[in-house]
Amino acid sequence: MTDSISGKSTLDWQAFAEDLSPVETISEPVLVKKRSRDFFWYSPILNAQLRRSFGDLVAVPKTSDEMAHCLKVAYAHDAPITLRGGGTGNYGQAVPLNGGLIIETTGMNRILEIGEGFVTAEAGANIEEINKALHEKGWELAIFPSTQDIATIGGFIAGGSSGIGSIANGMLRDPGNIVSLKAMNVSETPEERLFKGDDVNHIHHAWGLNGVITEVTLRTVPRRDWIGCMATFDTYPETYAAAYTLAKADNIGRKLVSTVEARICEYFPRLAGHLRPGKHLMTSLVPVEDMDAYRALIADQGGSVDLAMSEAELGKAGLPHVFEFAYNHTTLQVLKADRSATYLQVGCPTPPDANAIADLGPKLGDDVWMHHEFALLDGQVVSFDLPIVWYSTEERLREIESIYEENGFPVFDAHICMVEGGGLKNADYRHLAWKKRMDPKGLLNSPKSREWPNVQHLSPEEIEALIPA
Repeated sequence: MTDSISGKSTLDWQAFAEDLSPVETISEPVLVKKRSRDFFWYSPILNAQLRRSFGDLVAVPKTSDEMAHCLKVAYAHDAPITLRGGGTGNYGQAVPLNGGLIIETTGMNRILEIGEGFVTAEAGANIEEINKALHEKGWELAIFPSTQDIATIGGFIAGGSSGIGSIANGMLRDPGNIVSLKAMNVSETPEERLFKGDDVNHIHHAWGLNGVITEVTLRTVPRRDWIGCMATFDTYPETYAAAYTLAKADNIGRKLVSTVEARICEYFPRLAGHLRPGKHLMTSLVPVEDMDAYRALIADQGGSVDLAMSEAELGKAGLPHVFEFAYNHTTLQVLKADRSATYLQVGCPTPPDANAIADLGPKLGDDVWMHHEFALLDGQVVSFDLPIVWYSTEERLREIESIYEENGFPVFDAHICMVEGGGLKNADYRHLAWKKRMDPKGLLNSPKSREWPNVQHLSPEEIEALIPA
């Protein structure tokens, strides 16, 4: 008897669970199905594709030895493996397309060391808990996601690319932001391998395809007393221009620079009474010592500072972190009220150009509401659009994408669960070569790579030879 929850396996999962002992396992179908989901439902296209994809068993290792045991048993049974942290991904990264074993990393959650400019933690450590521990010692993560209260540090490294802090410290892949990581291979005798320096990008942002991240060392920066700021403007191009001015200001520190149209602000009920109604919003995190300069900049740009509170003041007022109105938390705020919304991921011309934003708006239509995030990319200030899109049909969604592309705004598909189809666009043969080294049977999340079936028969060196010059 297989008791396959996924309906895609012939393994005897009861015997498999016994083989995993003493590792904790979860076999109750309702719980297994719950852990087979992430935030793919942000996309109506992915929701239709993935909502009936489930694993067959969940393992919750609590040590590296237990993780190695899980991988050894899966290797012996040729069982598909899907890794899961907090499950905050948007593209179905943690959804097991071929059923099999889900390995939840949240049991491996120790903070191992905090030192001068770094923190080392197990992959399943919660990011908010890491930041709290850092704050006690005068540090903070250089970059973290808006989903820090749920997300794990390993999941962030496996699936993330930017976040709160990227306007000051760049992207995760930039030198020094990921100091090192350990990843375990899937074999008869699983072993950890240490990746340092630029070599961390062999594993980073590969969705757990090419190794099991067990430990991460990240850059930290001295903690500052950040003020959550919200400024409003009469027009969206003015808001965007002010955000770019703040993003490149030499005299003002900033950890977040985000803008949304006034129509989106109507979906922020917790901010009612704090913002001027009908105005466009710029959300920022600014150190307390730079607030005078920030206020002067906003006044010079024709805006109004509607809210400026410390974290303690926000808590006392019953308000969340301001970054919960930025990045894909913005999308979530809208989806809480109306599930017919979705989003896109769009690059913008560099350097940021408010006139280009103003020209583009009327071409998109009333079903597209702009939302921009600012970051450093290769040392240069850039912006990207995470617009709210009121979904009607896939045909209309693709039409909107075409309008962006035709006007010089590259689209990174947010409605595909293949690693090559989104932010990477093309196959990353470096990742696939390391997949071959670390996962020779192709058990780790392989259905999420379009290119893997074409190269799985090659050696790592042969795969690397496919890397474009």
